Amino acid sequence: MKIFSVLFFSLFVYLIPVHAQEITGKWNGLLKVPGAELRLVFNVTQTEAGLKSTMDSPDQNANGIPVTKTTFEKPQIKFEVGPILYLGELKGDEIIGVFKQSGQEFPLNLSKKTIEKKESKKSQEPIKPYSYFAEDVNFTNAKANISLAGTLTLPKNDGVFPAVILISGSGPQNRNEELAGHKPFLVIADYLTKSGFAVLRFDDRGVGNSTGNFASATTANFATDVESALSYLKTRKEINSKQIGLIGHSEGGIIAPMVAVNTKEVAFIVLLAGTGIPGDELLLLQQSAISKASGKSESEIEKTAQINQKAYQMVMDSQNTEQLKKELQKYLEAVITEVPNGMNKEQFITAHVQQLTSPWARYFLKYNPALTLEKVKCPVLAINGAKDTQVPSKENLNAIEKALQKGNNKDFTTHEFANTNHLFQECETGLPSEYATIEQTFSPIVLDYMNKWMHSKTK
Repeated sequence: MKIFSVLFFSLFVYLIPVHAQEITGKWNGLLKVPGAELRLVFNVTQTEAGLKSTMDSPDQNANGIPVTKTTFEKPQIKFEVGPILYLGELKGDEIIGVFKQSGQEFPLNLSKKTIEKKESKKSQEPIKPYSYFAEDVNFTNAKANISLAGTLTLPKNDGVFPAVILISGSGPQNRNEELAGHKPFLVIADYLTKSGFAVLRFDDRGVGNSTGNFASATTANFATDVESALSYLKTRKEINSKQIGLIGHSEGGIIAPMVAVNTKEVAFIVLLAGTGIPGDELLLLQQSAISKASGKSESEIEKTAQINQKAYQMVMDSQNTEQLKKELQKYLEAVITEVPNGMNKEQFITAHVQQLTSPWARYFLKYNPALTLEKVKCPVLAINGAKDTQVPSKENLNAIEKALQKGNNKDFTTHEFANTNHLFQECETGLPSEYATIEQTFSPIVLDYMNKWMHSKTK
């Protein structure tokens, strides 16, 4: 779960057009974060109202992301993309600047030159031609009036098969849930299809070939996308409509129970690093786990927790977004005394306010997955990694089990895998910064365990 990862907002532009021609065009850069490199492209155009910008992230298959605010006062350029802030200085035919998000910042220089990046294929990724049938598909979410694009894999191009829908974690994800150089959903789909399951995976709304606005969506909205995927599979003659299950990773593990309760037509659900505790508690736990694994002192961790806890409570108590922004701004200005090197206090606070007041964050912080899990009656497999620092295992598995027991679910299994992280890679520290450095995409031990459990529910 990339908690408070890239969240995008509706477009608003303000600028001074005097020097606009110098900044218009396609600006390319290579963002280097621990263990990974991402190409980013800012597309700047001149309109009657001023400058208009969008951002592309080719390596995440995300294009046309609205830039919330573009400001150019020569030589300074600023792009605001939700909680992302890019600050640069135009020097000749280059922009020298920094990319800032969630209290972290990374150098990012932009130019008009196209950047080619050599892809490194991980050893678990399947190589074409596949030994099974794969089809690109489209289906509609009528509630949201959007079209969703994905890939359906079938063990054979004829026959009737049990099926699963893969549900991605937070942040804009393509059908392969591509992140940190890995494609976990591609690997999972390949494994399960070879074992006899039909698998549907799809691009999140507003990502890849799917339409819609990712930035304005909440977890509940994403659940309607999965319901649409379920309805689509039921129209396919190759699918056993009584044996369609859901596999949700991270935030997907919150969505799967929602759908199972809403439709009553889900045969089983698998929660991969799913959560069982309220969103505000999860984020505090996540921050503590990552900070400890990173070697921060107890006093530092406690101070940050106190600040965040109050901020989260303000979000949960608020009914008015604009008023909340003002209150958060005032509160954070009073309590934050130190910011990351190279980032001024105003920028740091602005990024956090934007992040906390997004539709997704406001919903997520208030949502308690246990209340939904209590209503789930279909078979449930909940598995977590012992070294997961994003969704700590023991606290969440215990909460999931308790909720299912309270709801009298008669068929559920929980299991913790030693030495695996949030992506179910066999790891050392469990820190997100380690993901890209690991060759393995998804533990074969976990794949085998999940596959055997699923087969036992579809006999």
